Amino acid sequence: MPSHPLRVAVVCSSNQNRSMEAHNILSKRGFDVRSFGTGSHVKLPGPAPDKPNVYDFKTTYEQMYNDLVRKDKELYTQNGILHMLDRNKRIKSKPERFQSCKEKFDLVITYLNSREQETLQPVHVINVDIQDNHEEATLGAFLICELCQCIQHTDDMENEIDELLQEFEDKSNRPFLHTVCFY
Repeated sequence: MPSHPLRVAVVCSSNQNRSMEAHNILSKRGFDVRSFGTGSHVKLPGPAPDKPNVYDFKTTYEQMYNDLVRKDKELYTQNGILHMLDRNKRIKSKPERFQSCKEKFDLVITYLNSREQETLQPVHVINVDIQDNHEEATLGAFLICELCQCIQHTDDMENEIDELLQEFEDKSNRPFLHTVCFY
């Protein structure tokens, strides 16, 4: 077992749904976890597919919530966006960009990843195929949590991770892409 808690980053495009649901579950299970987005802006569904709500990453979840309540409380309650933002603001104040973080992680779980190499520290990057909807985000978060728990309890992560990932791929019937990067 590692000498320190497994440091996990979960990354999606807007740091709203998938990464935040995984952040929520992992933190409740005691993991040292942070969540991020990689997009240039935060995008949330709008009244039509071609009219998303676009926010800067500096916008707090509370500000987004209040803005959507003013725009159309019924719509954003019905489609679950207000519920999602309410969960998010209980976890942290605002979305964060992965590219801006200098923290080191042992494991990066991505739904989308773009961060330039900075040091020569190894990090395991695992991409999980999870659709961006509430049900899949929840199922994916529990799957990722179970994977992190298994990795946390390995004696030799470097030599056991490929076998673990194969087991999770078989169990979940989802592809897991894995690589080791140096950043």
